[in-house]
Amino acid sequence: MAQNHPQARSASPADEPRAAYTHTNETTGQPELVDALRDRIDGEVRFDDYSRQLYATDASIYEVTPIGVVFPRSTADVSAVVSYCAAVDVPLLPRGGGTSLAGQTVNKAVVLDFTRYMDDVRTVDPGEQRATAQVGTTLGGLNARLADHDLKFAPDPAWGDKSALGGAIGNNSTGAHSLQYGKTDHYIESCEVVLADGTVTEFGEVAVDDLRDRAEADGLEGQIYSGVADLLDEYGDEIDRAYPDLKRNVSGYNLDRLVAEATGEFGQAGTINLARLLAGSEGTLAVVTEATVSLEPIPETKGMALLTYDDLIEAMADVAPILEHDPAAVEIIDDVMLDLARETAEFADVAGILPDGTRATLLVEFYAEDDAEARQLVDRLIADRVTDEASVSEPSITATDGLEAHAADKREQFWKLRKSGLPILLSRTSDAKHVAFIEDTGIPPENLPEYVADFRDVLDDHDTFASFYAHAGPGVLHIRPLIDTKTVDGVETMVSIADDVTDLVVEYGGSVSGEHGDGRARTCWNEKLYGTDIWDAFRDLKTTFDPDWLFNPGQVVGVDEAAVSTGEAPPRAQTVEMATQLRADPDYEFDSTLTPTLEWDNENGMQGMVELCHGCGGCRGPQETTGGVMCPTYRAADEEVTATRGRANMLRQAMSGDLPDDPTDEEFVTEVLDLCIGCKGCKHDCPSGVDMAKLKAEVTHAHHQEHGESIRDKLFANVDSLFALGSRLAPLANTLSSLPGSGILLEKTVGIARERDPPTLQAETFVDWFEARGTTVSAADATRRVVVFPDAYTNHVHPEVGKAAVRVLEAAGVHVSVLDDRTDSGRPAFSKGLLDDARATARDNVTTLHRHVETGRDVVFVEPSDAVMVQSDYLDLLGQDDDRAATVAANTYGICEYLDVHGLDREIDWDADGSLAYHGHCHQKATKKDHHAVGVLRRAGYAADPLDSGCCGMAGSFGYEAEHYSMSQAIGEILFKQVDDSPAEQVVAPGASCRTQLGDRDDGDEPPHPVEALASALPDR
Repeated sequence: MAQNHPQARSASPADEPRAAYTHTNETTGQPELVDALRDRIDGEVRFDDYSRQLYATDASIYEVTPIGVVFPRSTADVSAVVSYCAAVDVPLLPRGGGTSLAGQTVNKAVVLDFTRYMDDVRTVDPGEQRATAQVGTTLGGLNARLADHDLKFAPDPAWGDKSALGGAIGNNSTGAHSLQYGKTDHYIESCEVVLADGTVTEFGEVAVDDLRDRAEADGLEGQIYSGVADLLDEYGDEIDRAYPDLKRNVSGYNLDRLVAEATGEFGQAGTINLARLLAGSEGTLAVVTEATVSLEPIPETKGMALLTYDDLIEAMADVAPILEHDPAAVEIIDDVMLDLARETAEFADVAGILPDGTRATLLVEFYAEDDAEARQLVDRLIADRVTDEASVSEPSITATDGLEAHAADKREQFWKLRKSGLPILLSRTSDAKHVAFIEDTGIPPENLPEYVADFRDVLDDHDTFASFYAHAGPGVLHIRPLIDTKTVDGVETMVSIADDVTDLVVEYGGSVSGEHGDGRARTCWNEKLYGTDIWDAFRDLKTTFDPDWLFNPGQVVGVDEAAVSTGEAPPRAQTVEMATQLRADPDYEFDSTLTPTLEWDNENGMQGMVELCHGCGGCRGPQETTGGVMCPTYRAADEEVTATRGRANMLRQAMSGDLPDDPTDEEFVTEVLDLCIGCKGCKHDCPSGVDMAKLKAEVTHAHHQEHGESIRDKLFANVDSLFALGSRLAPLANTLSSLPGSGILLEKTVGIARERDPPTLQAETFVDWFEARGTTVSAADATRRVVVFPDAYTNHVHPEVGKAAVRVLEAAGVHVSVLDDRTDSGRPAFSKGLLDDARATARDNVTTLHRHVETGRDVVFVEPSDAVMVQSDYLDLLGQDDDRAATVAANTYGICEYLDVHGLDREIDWDADGSLAYHGHCHQKATKKDHHAVGVLRRAGYAADPLDSGCCGMAGSFGYEAEHYSMSQAIGEILFKQVDDSPAEQVVAPGASCRTQLGDRDDGDEPPHPVEALASALPDR
């Protein structure tokens, strides 16, 4: 039976016949279970191959195909699912954003995804500093609701904008500021939960003396209270002895918190909070559906110091004395990260602030009531170090230098340096990757120097290396060795390193997980860490809450020994979970029958890019809390398959045989790639740099090779020729396209949305105008010389933009010429996957443009996507070693980029007035060329407000296509709200598609191109 996925949320009910995403893949397996669940809940039930594979991975190295996926709409739905699955012995896995690094959100179970529907913030009580929210809400969304009250949910995991509240509870999450705030358990006041038998109840504070009384309650709830009382009586002393004394420990169950509360270490002695026992349980004890959490005030201000060192061990030795200064965060950056930063254009300037010879840094942040206090705290820290003058009689800190940051932009620069290397580590396209499996051990800070030295020896013994970075203050270093899990030796090395490191952790009084949890990577080490008695306590607690061991089986406590005894599960062994069910293991095969036609300048070529996504979920963030470009379709539809992560995983699974379809099959192209709008946002925003737009172009091209192109694809790919014909027939062509019924006819014949008006074509093109007018600046008197490329829209639809560009360039003293024989950049064909046509166009254009460049001319475009086509995509089409293409690319600019890079606008006596909201083009953002327009507009005298916007939703031809209209509009609504919220008087946008989308919203009143705003500010306008 086909399953229909909902359309983009923002689209109106009238658009339902053209849903943004309609899944047609048939349900696979267990039809009785599917029917039973659908009969019992209001939410969605999906057991098709595609949905199951979408949830087979998270941010870890593991891959486990679930039984199916359920999207509950309410706690009642969850209760119904749990009750039925318990009756038929089917495992369950509650899941949030799927950002787990240890594999705890993948399992052979029915997955409950709360992020689609159960994501409301119920109440906010500023006076009590509390909030109640459903577990599917993201931490970013929760904090956005709290910002007006100057409050926040304090734990700040790195991917908090995308991480769900339920995931934070399940993992007992924290982040860089755990020195100040601790873990999630500290903030849990109560939880609404569904127990293993489907009972809905609330856990919160309860007196220890009342546990036995509550044990009289009927059913499983009574058994839980009784079991917790027994656990305290039987294991209390052993728990106190066995657990390490750490701020950050999330290995095993949260029993130390339970005992500490009972003994009065936290709050009133003799009172425990059962909701906090669920923190770090990874969904193995109960399903949390709603939580009330306490909140913290947002700090008034901050101050930062960046301490520099000649050696990593010296930095580690300083951590403990730095903690005496009571910082909010202490972060380490080692030489591996610093070297990566120095070698990368984006971060080289930040790394350049460090003194020569710096091999490690400690970033120290303080919270303060005001700037004076912040400066005092930073100054006191920096003074407490060895200097050449020995200004301190007994210094305790040995840093070679100390840099300060108090202004917000300077503090951001320091944090940028801290975050610089991880994207580079994650961007490896080789088989060997920096693998997360022992990356968050927790060690007492005073033991860090010896631990790091011994850890390095372990890596040396295994002939690999890793970077040491992140949360040095609480002793949680992120360490990812370079491992190739596609080989038997690589897997054995991974397990051996984990075994050796666990020994070090025990020796130095630490924990195998200080942040990311147990999951599949570390559950097997918990008995070694805590001993047999505590391991037995874990298993007793699991049985108390989940008698049949159906909640997320295998995590935290391993497998059910009863199942082992009957042969239904493998015997308990320290390596059984860690080294199995890997995403890329020695049996992994990649289908290379799809022959790439583009240049892939990386290790492993296209395969390396297909396998690059590590699953962090950065593409799943809502625009209002994360900003950026990626991923517009997910933001509109809230569907995993519409995120870059979903598409990348599905493509990898199709090419490795995990899906029944080939990537070039109609089913796959329609289901997975169709809604990728080619914005290139992932290329810029994804920490790994997954280039889904390029991958889509390759697969679509291969699909065309096998199945041919549609008439509509051919029309859009040759839009330049169509526009040229229309201009010659204007205004007749415009009249014909506006006749009643013409829209319906176009929709029924070629699939162009009836809601879209065709572009109005001009009889006098931009080229015609320039040929009649000529240039006003002689070549002899010019400061520079350019050739303007008249793209199809500028030439035939918006010649006024080209005219404005010419006037601005001439005002800057530039000699202008305009190509009169080339008006197609190849972008239309490229966007439709007609790569052979795009390559032929690129080759011809390079031949033409290279002749101009050789004579000293630069190439200027007014349409951003065409500029980026030449600057970037030509090298993919023609090859990085095509010298002529590289020369043309290096001398090609967008109009505002050209003015800014060469400082040409500084020579103009501007006369601008007013405020502008600037919506940049996604292709320019992806190639880091979007900032130029804002600088020029501001120097011209405009108050320019750059919107942190993503794609407009039009995306070239995408918004014209009937089946994509609702998605296009849903994406556009996100931009429209940003424009409405801006205080600026007018919006400007360089992209013709963006202006069309904004104009359609305003009944055809398209906003100007930035260069038009500049032209209107010329002194002789």
